[in-house]
Amino acid sequence: MADKRKENAVVVSQEQIADHIFSMWLQTEASQTAKPGQFISMYTNDGTKLLPRPISICEINKEAGQLRVVYRVTGENTGTEQFSRAKAGDIIPVVGPLGNGFPLEKAEGKKVFLMGGGIGVPPILELAKQLDCEKQIVVGYRDANTFLKEQFEANGALYISTEDGSVGTKGNVMNAIAENGLTADIIYACGPTPMLRAIKNFAEENGIECYISLEEKMACGIGACLACTCKSKEKDHHTNVHNKRICKDGPVFLSTEVEI
Repeated sequence: MADKRKENAVVVSQEQIADHIFSMWLQTEASQTAKPGQFISMYTNDGTKLLPRPISICEINKEAGQLRVVYRVTGENTGTEQFSRAKAGDIIPVVGPLGNGFPLEKAEGKKVFLMGGGIGVPPILELAKQLDCEKQIVVGYRDANTFLKEQFEANGALYISTEDGSVGTKGNVMNAIAENGLTADIIYACGPTPMLRAIKNFAEENGIECYISLEEKMACGIGACLACTCKSKEKDHHTNVHNKRICKDGPVFLSTEVEI
């Protein structure tokens, strides 16, 4: 992957779309080469926070030169809380696009599960928009704050699970698959580790090709902190150990390549 330079992106618009969830459109050169499943590293203008925050790409508008990120504010005085205060016209330094995205070509002519949970839901949207195949979008939320629901409905057959049962299937995405009797030839998934572990096991038990994004585990997004390593089946050719850095080698992996 070529070195990416830091660029001053311009905030086009921002809105809060659910509890602690914000949607931001950025004018950025990264839009020209971004792919579904990749992320950008966003820097605050706070000198005390040296490392960037890796944020997954939700939508790409190449013609307008814009990217959309949908992110969760993780607490007071955090990088994401500072981003949430940004207004149209503000500058946010970014690097990207980064990481390896989802292999779209693998889905050609196949029946697909696009699965997202929590803040792993947004990266599934651009994937749904770009795939041209039979799409079953299975997304999980905590409650009735089903952000991005309308956009998903416009891009495939949508199945929702909620932890409290307020919308769709009560439980998680695996419960939604079982309740609706769904089947697929290939799976693309992004979300919290317990969800991805269940999907990985389901895929391997049923002989389904499966690609998972481990973006939830990323910290700095630039390979510096080593906080996002995961165990891999093969040895890393740099360190000669069974580890992969999610931000550099991923965040998308074939499920059989990694242990989670």
